Amino acid sequence: MNAVRLSHRFAKPLRQSCIRSYTTLSELPPLPPLEEWRHHFTVGTNYSRENVSLWNPHTAARIAHSFLSNPSPASGNGKIIIEAYPGPGALSRALLTLPKSKVRKLIILEDHEQYLKFLRPLEEADSRVKVIPLSGFNWDTYSHIEDLGLLDDVETHAWETLHPQLHFISHLEHSIKGEQLIAQLYRCIPEKTWLFKYGRVPMSLIVNNWVWSRISSGRGKASRCKLTVIAEATSESMPSLASETLQPTGEHFFPPLSTESRRSVPLHAINIIPLEDQIITRGMLDKWDYCLRRLFVLKSTPLKRAIGSLAPGAQTLLKTLTDPNLPPEQHFNINKSPRDLSVAEWALLLRAFDDWPFAPEELLITDAFARHNSVGRKSH
Repeated sequence: MNAVRLSHRFAKPLRQSCIRSYTTLSELPPLPPLEEWRHHFTVGTNYSRENVSLWNPHTAARIAHSFLSNPSPASGNGKIIIEAYPGPGALSRALLTLPKSKVRKLIILEDHEQYLKFLRPLEEADSRVKVIPLSGFNWDTYSHIEDLGLLDDVETHAWETLHPQLHFISHLEHSIKGEQLIAQLYRCIPEKTWLFKYGRVPMSLIVNNWVWSRISSGRGKASRCKLTVIAEATSESMPSLASETLQPTGEHFFPPLSTESRRSVPLHAINIIPLEDQIITRGMLDKWDYCLRRLFVLKSTPLKRAIGSLAPGAQTLLKTLTDPNLPPEQHFNINKSPRDLSVAEWALLLRAFDDWPFAPEELLITDAFARHNSVGRKSH
């Protein structure tokens, strides 16, 4: 009992000495109790199923720490964070309770009114917060942020070093839009567009199981796809927390997801660090897109038979790939299927395709998201 009195006696001066360094959760406008969330946030609609929100403040604190503190490779101080799809802001609040030296500015992107009523009070309570009532899915939103001057204090850093300031955080939608967004984010890295015009900006995301299984799929697995190869070629993507810590989902997220939904469960918190050495060189992205898309249609077919899908006469590339005069590290096994190829082997294939004088010139990108939101072609 004496120990309790002693700790209470010293609590007040300790708070006073730290008040400029930390914000406690109790100092921020609160979220409603979980039992009231169904009253505040519509459940049962496509929107609620696609926009699962973090509700557990303890989980939010763990995720925030795993994104921005050691041993995260993206840890650092003076962070300018852009947070997209925050929901009502459980993670936003957790980010604000990190040391103020760590989080310099928090730019929140959310266009859903039922969430905005719990996000706008954060802007009033903490001068580091700026709430932008626009969707993080639309590239014009990021131009708007720049037009407002919110990134004027972001320095451009050489690609050789990880950007120490700017950091993108998002809980992706559990929908085709979420899949399209992450695919496009990876595609921006080698072209150094979007936020990557400032340098190697780290990203930290909460994604569903379907997206993570495709990002992390190993060679030979049925889930290996175009997204897998682009992710491997451009970045290192790694869990920031063990996925078990986010299960069962009802203890952490709202509305809870069915355990029978393999596409969504479990959820994964991940850090994405752009690679210093980019295998996809600037100007080559469309050719990588084209070859990956064409060949993954036949992903279990040996390349010696699948390569004809690239264009009429593409079989001549086999001769280039199997040239006996190539150094040993460039020997290519044309009996492998597209899903068995490593990123290094894809790079050899793309080099041969790029050198081929009869390669098609029209490399149409049929992805609707890329067509309407082409951030990969804009450097603002």
